[in-house]
Amino acid sequence: MSTSPCLKHRCSKCCIETEMPLTKRDIQRIENLGFKEEDFVRYVDGIPVLKTKEDGSCVFLEDGKCKIYKYRPDGCRLYPLVWVKGIERATLDPHCPYRYEFRFTHKDVEKLAELVKEIYHHEGSGVTTKIRKTGGAKRG
Repeated sequence: MSTSPCLKHRCSKCCIETEMPLTKRDIQRIENLGFKEEDFVRYVDGIPVLKTKEDGSCVFLEDGKCKIYKYRPDGCRLYPLVWVKGIERATLDPHCPYRYEFRFTHKDVEKLAELVKEIYHHEGSGVTTKIRKTGGAKRG
C-alpha cells in the first residue's frame, strides 16, 4: 500500500473530525515514544480512539503533519481503506480526495478485517475502521 498521496498533496483531511480506533499494539507503540495513554486516548463505548483537540484535529496533527507518522496507528496506515457496516467489506472512504491514488492489496484488506475483529472483538462488527463525525461513513 502506498501512503505517498497524503504526503504528495500535503493533505491531512483524514486527521480532522475523526475517531480513529486503536489496538493495544497502537497504544503501546505510541507509549513507547514517551506519550502517556491519557494524553492521546479516549474511550467511546469502551473502544479506545485517538483524542482530538478542540478544533477537531487529531492530537498528533501539527502544522498539517502527523508528528508520529512513522509510528501512527494501523488504522491510519490503512486509510482511506475502511470497513463499512451493512456491506461488511472494505471500501475506499468517499471523503478522501486522493483515494484513487492509493494502491491496496488483498493483504491490506485482510489486515483491515483483522483490525476490525481485534478492536471490536468479533467478526463483522459493522463499525468502520475510520469513523468520520461529520459527512463520512456512518456509525453502526
